[in-house]
Amino acid sequence: MKNRKTIAHQRVWSIAFPMLLVGISTPLLGIVDTAVVGHLSEPYFLGAIAIGAMIFNFLFWGLGFLRMGTTGLTARAIGEVNKTELNLILYRGLFLASGLGVLLIVFQGALSSLVFSLIDSSDEVLFYTKAYFDIRIWAAPATLGSYVLLGWFLGQGKPRWNLILVVTVNVLNIILDVIFVVWLDLNAAGVAWATLIAEYTGLLAGLVIATRLIQRKTAHSSLAAILEPIELKKYLVVNLNVFIRTILLLMSFALFTWQGAKYGELVLAANAILMNLQTLMAYVLDSIAHAAEVLVGKYYHAKQKYKLKCVLIASAQWSAFVAIFFSALYWLFGSLLFDMLTGIQDVKLLALQYLPWLILSPLVSVWSYWLDGLYIGANLMQQMRNTMLISFLVFLTAWQSLLSFENHGLWAALTIFMAARAITMGLVARKYFVF
Repeated sequence: MKNRKTIAHQRVWSIAFPMLLVGISTPLLGIVDTAVVGHLSEPYFLGAIAIGAMIFNFLFWGLGFLRMGTTGLTARAIGEVNKTELNLILYRGLFLASGLGVLLIVFQGALSSLVFSLIDSSDEVLFYTKAYFDIRIWAAPATLGSYVLLGWFLGQGKPRWNLILVVTVNVLNIILDVIFVVWLDLNAAGVAWATLIAEYTGLLAGLVIATRLIQRKTAHSSLAAILEPIELKKYLVVNLNVFIRTILLLMSFALFTWQGAKYGELVLAANAILMNLQTLMAYVLDSIAHAAEVLVGKYYHAKQKYKLKCVLIASAQWSAFVAIFFSALYWLFGSLLFDMLTGIQDVKLLALQYLPWLILSPLVSVWSYWLDGLYIGANLMQQMRNTMLISFLVFLTAWQSLLSFENHGLWAALTIFMAARAITMGLVARKYFVF
């Protein structure tokens, strides 16, 4: 008979493996975007995609509470066997996502003016970034709606639907990238059109899947029940804390890209390549964190302490293994990976100068990703917000203190930021979990 520790490892991977495939597919799409544009004739195309991606990471990932908050609340409803609430979480999430998506489209003019007034880069980079922005902003309702669906599927411990949905979207996106950029020569606009079409296809597919999972033998979910003030307030409070946390995280990466752009197009392009590889690592670590979200949510709220401890240990061990793997991968094959991402020799040579930071990054940042999963599963959203605020202030201090070291100082500040996240979250987590 299998012992509980072995079962914990199996349960972690039963969720983590599908989410690993989901996680790999998303940054691979970013890598394909970079590779397609990176082999065009000029580096400003690559810079435009880097800044465009930064803008939408800030906008859409800033609203990532729609995924994280939905996952935590769904896992809690599953643990409490509340099927009516399970449906209402989905409906409230889609209602909020639709409203926010429409608002982004309505106010895109003012948003565009604000964003581009803050970007300091060449005229060519700004021109192609603007073309990218004007197209992709129309994907807002689809992207945000998909966040809710992904969180709802994951919170129920059904990651295979996430896998089907995300892989479908990203494969379509990659195919359209090749058609629009390579064949039709639409450069940055082609990347945006590919994303727009793929996102709406994904939303439609996700809604079809959701109709199969909705609990039909429950109390009727009327509009009044969906918008019930007390429950809606609870939903919004949970998500507001995650929103603040995510905005601070994205501000850190946005400041990183913004400051890198000040050092010139080559540095901006080199940092874009390094950050794509960093993102690949982050998504793989997130797959284990997603498993922790679901299992911690289940066992923490059910007060099953020994099963919870087994999950904590298993997910921590696998997170550490993945981090060591990526550090070794970057150390041994960093130059080869750069060759795959750009044919511009000056960009590659510059990226190699900053490779040591990429090698160090997984070993430092792994614990913050793991702890994210624990906090979301246990619905410790306020604590997550507070630790992020402290870490962000540490980042700002480090960034300003290391400006004289230029791009090396920028990478050092980012590394210090990830270390601060791990330390602050770890100290607070000791109050709620058994380590």
